Amino acid sequence: MATRELLSPAQRLQFTEIPHFITPRDLARYYTFSNDELRVIKQRRRPHNRLGFAVQLCYLRFPGRVWSLGEIVPESVLFYIASQLKLDPTIIREYSQRDTTRREHLADIQQEFGFLAFNTSIYKQLSKWLLPFALSSDQGMALVGALIDEMRFRKIIIPAISTVERLAWEVRHRAQKLVCVELTKNLTQLQKIALDKLLVVAPDQKLTELIWLRQPPGQANPRNFLKVVERLEFIRRLALDSGCLKRVHPNRLLQFTKIGAKSTPAHLSRLDELRRYAILVAFLIEWSASLVDYAIEMHDKMMGKLFNKSEHQHGDKFQRDGKAINEKVRLYAQIGKALISAREESDDAYQAIESVLAWSQFISSVAEAEKLARPADFDYLELLTHRYSQLRRYTPKLLETFEFKAVSASLSVIKALEVIKELNSSGRRNVPETADISFVKPRWSKHVIKGNTIDRHYYEMCALAELRSGLRSGDIWVVGSKQFQDFEDYLLTDSAWQSMSSSQTIPLAVTTDFTTYIEQRSVELTSQLAIVSSLMAENKLVDVRIENERLVITPLTNAVPKQVDEFSRKLYALLPRIKLTDLLVEVDSWTHFTRHFTHLHSGAEVEERVVLLSALLADGINLGLTRMADAIQGMSFERLAWVADWYIRDETYSKALAEVVNFHTQIPFAAYWGDGTTSSSDGQRFKAGGHRSLNEEINAKYGKDRSVVFYTHISDQYVPFHVKVINATVRDATYVLDGLLYHESDLQIQEHYTDTSGYTEQVFAMCHLLGFKFAPRMRDLPDKKLYTFESTSSDEVLSPLLGGKINVKLISESWDEILRLASSIRTGTVTASLMLRKLASYPRQNRLALALRELGRIERTLFTLEWLQSPELRRRATAGLNKGEAKHTLKRAVFFNRLGEVRDRSYEDQFYRASGLNLVVAAIVLWNTVYLEKAVDYLKQQGVDIPEEYLQHLSPLGWEHINLTGDYVWNLKQASGFDNLRPLRVKENRYR
Repeated sequence: MATRELLSPAQRLQFTEIPHFITPRDLARYYTFSNDELRVIKQRRRPHNRLGFAVQLCYLRFPGRVWSLGEIVPESVLFYIASQLKLDPTIIREYSQRDTTRREHLADIQQEFGFLAFNTSIYKQLSKWLLPFALSSDQGMALVGALIDEMRFRKIIIPAISTVERLAWEVRHRAQKLVCVELTKNLTQLQKIALDKLLVVAPDQKLTELIWLRQPPGQANPRNFLKVVERLEFIRRLALDSGCLKRVHPNRLLQFTKIGAKSTPAHLSRLDELRRYAILVAFLIEWSASLVDYAIEMHDKMMGKLFNKSEHQHGDKFQRDGKAINEKVRLYAQIGKALISAREESDDAYQAIESVLAWSQFISSVAEAEKLARPADFDYLELLTHRYSQLRRYTPKLLETFEFKAVSASLSVIKALEVIKELNSSGRRNVPETADISFVKPRWSKHVIKGNTIDRHYYEMCALAELRSGLRSGDIWVVGSKQFQDFEDYLLTDSAWQSMSSSQTIPLAVTTDFTTYIEQRSVELTSQLAIVSSLMAENKLVDVRIENERLVITPLTNAVPKQVDEFSRKLYALLPRIKLTDLLVEVDSWTHFTRHFTHLHSGAEVEERVVLLSALLADGINLGLTRMADAIQGMSFERLAWVADWYIRDETYSKALAEVVNFHTQIPFAAYWGDGTTSSSDGQRFKAGGHRSLNEEINAKYGKDRSVVFYTHISDQYVPFHVKVINATVRDATYVLDGLLYHESDLQIQEHYTDTSGYTEQVFAMCHLLGFKFAPRMRDLPDKKLYTFESTSSDEVLSPLLGGKINVKLISESWDEILRLASSIRTGTVTASLMLRKLASYPRQNRLALALRELGRIERTLFTLEWLQSPELRRRATAGLNKGEAKHTLKRAVFFNRLGEVRDRSYEDQFYRASGLNLVVAAIVLWNTVYLEKAVDYLKQQGVDIPEEYLQHLSPLGWEHINLTGDYVWNLKQASGFDNLRPLRVKENRYR
């Protein structure tokens, strides 16, 4: 029986007991009686029997089991039940004296209200019902939870929790076997032998082939590209059936893939054959798609570097020749003046030249000028030919390994690649005269076409450059890729979309009828333009005016009272001093966030909580597992690594963060800073040290150092609720919607703020469609034109701000595509960041991208008009962004080890660093909020008058009282409970 247990003792209590702190809403939901129920209850003659009968009925509703004889009912529940019956709750003691009455009442309740006893027939029904769910999830908590919810829905009395666990275990075991069979049923004996060989170290090798395959790609260079392709070709030679993945639920597939990515060869070798082969098949097929993506990303980066180096060389050459060119210009200016003067005075021209410099020197200067001169249309493409050899180090393998497909507009590029591929295989050097050159843009034409011949070098470089652009935009895609698929493959299938449309279940926040929608926006825009025009004419817009036909918005004045800083300092002086380790333990005792870090395979919680907390802290403070093991007495790297490998994942981090965020929103004091419906997002750069990874880039805006960016969303209550590691060169706007859509907290964000880099018109459009109010603080807002539905006269007050008309026809023609795209994002079929990146990369801006831009212009214009009218909106956005900036300072203080540099090579490890940092910061915010509330309550009890405005401007981001460094000692038994907080430092600090 022990092997069939899925839950810990604490988890069993979670399913079978009424929570001690049940909310008023849950009290009303589960324990409110209808008139019919009250009529049946009142049929019991004695008061204590009526109360006992009602309690039994309530227990059968929730938690759904039989109320045991003598079991103590939570006080809040008992009082709520008794109040409806107008009875004294203490008489429940009389009911528990006779078990026969309790059993008779139970039988009456079953008969009267239709509750069913659990039996063999129901066991089989639930087993059949649970199987589809078990095919998608392997987590014991989820399976048992689903069973119990279904039993409550069907009014089946929940049996002993061990019975429920056994049922869930058996169904899970059956589902696991079914999944494994689907993944392995087409394997041949030779393929099985090859898979087993992956787990064994060959005599002439140091690593198993599996470990070799899982190596991170490294930085983008030809050598690493060829290594990635070598691994990809190795997997392809196994000839695994990729179609098997379509027969397996994505959740289960993801789990198998992660097990394959994390398990040691020794661990996999110990598994039974069926499960071992299933894990390896799932991992290898998924990993091959990742390798395709890595290779294509490397090509993108290497082409980018090629162009950047040529462009810089072009600029450097002019800079080096600048002095000589200037001297020649000044010299020829003097000669020109002498010639003009000679012409006017009818003097000899040659003598005029020699009056400036000797004839021999003039001849030399002309020769020097010819060397300095460049063609009139010269650009950096002229220098690319010197870098052709760098491309040839990897591009033949690129064309040989990958199959490219394209939309009709880019088929000429595919034909050109086929020509180059043929030249590579045949060894010929000259491009055939019949080769397709229609893809060659005018800028390239003079380099590609030299007289009657086609320059091989430039033809190939031009084709590869167009390939890069097409891959970015989606015009060209790669067979076997995930990030570079056909645009259509990212969206809801045609059948799913048509079903959604016909049933009118499109999950968007706008009316889906285009005529109605565009009429509503037209009326709104026309109305707002008239209002702003009138206010502008009467000079009634606060801090807004038009000067010299340009919009001028006066910056906001500081609305924070001067006394707040001093008040905050004195308040923080009352907070207890605490080590960061104790703070995490204390927050975990309140929220139990560590329960979400479950084993990837079994779903069990970590037995050694100290090891888990140490691994999380190693991420959060950027210390790393090796140094964390050294810093904690009795800790070993192996224990930390085992917990990190099997319990810490992106989804466990997300759930743990959501637990802390949700707890924070329930603290009354947090409401002083906001109601949790607004948020802001911003990127924070961290220098990248150590070995280079594919995700690191140099952004000139941040200097010459390689870096990565942690892009974080923070609520108006200061708590960070989502984080993403992004490339330093990617615009923030790409990831704005990801945080709003994919966080797991209970926050209901309605309004979101960013700075200028977080804005594009397509983000405006998508935010509106998905139900978010987007309010970026744009630095260049005065330069942005407003758009209208109708032409306006030039004598209007706002005419200097007007830019043009909305292309309604374009939006109308693409309306169905727009709705399908937004619905695909809303349903999670594709991520918002991926689609926005694709749409922004279209070199020609396809119809859908242009239509979204037009839609975004409507929303940006409406937003701008509101921004001009509302100082409060401007102040809210500024305050929201300031909270994010303050959060950056705390993160920098916490993330102090390794000089604050990110030295991890893989994206996964970088993401764990960002997630650990986010979790630690959220814990600090929560702890500070709790103790700030306690400090304020203390001061009020002492008669100190505290204006509400002061509390609104407090921040829970202080850390002077927190020891972030030093020894890392965990005292799990000394954690202060939420109802027994640490004492304030009252004796040390007397508030005056």
